[in-house]
Amino acid sequence: QVQLVESGGGLVQPGGSLRLSCAASVSIFSINAMGWYRQAPGKQRELVAARPSGGRTNYADSVKGRFTMFRDNAKNTLFLQMNSLKPEDTAVYYCNAVHSGTNYWGQGTQVTVSS
Repeated sequence: QVQLVESGGGLVQPGGSLRLSCAASVSIFSINAMGWYRQAPGKQRELVAARPSGGRTNYADSVKGRFTMFRDNAKNTLFLQMNSLKPEDTAVYYCNAVHSGTNYWGQGTQVTVSS
């Protein structure tokens, strides 16, 4: 069983920045893949950034050059640095992890980009 706890969401003006965090309850080295997804009202959940263990990070075209995913192995924490935020980035952001063949999700954190 893996628990994922997200934090860092909030309200930000267009052009602003936020950093999301996802703390895992197990060693991050034991996780096969981790990433961030988001779901806007009335839309399907979509990939934001994801990286398989030992692989490269894949970003959605809509966030390339603005968002960066990185992790702190010592703290078993995954981050999503979001810069140059746009109103269309407004969504609930979810952390995802695949561990021993099972898909785990965090509870989600709301990001609202509005003036």
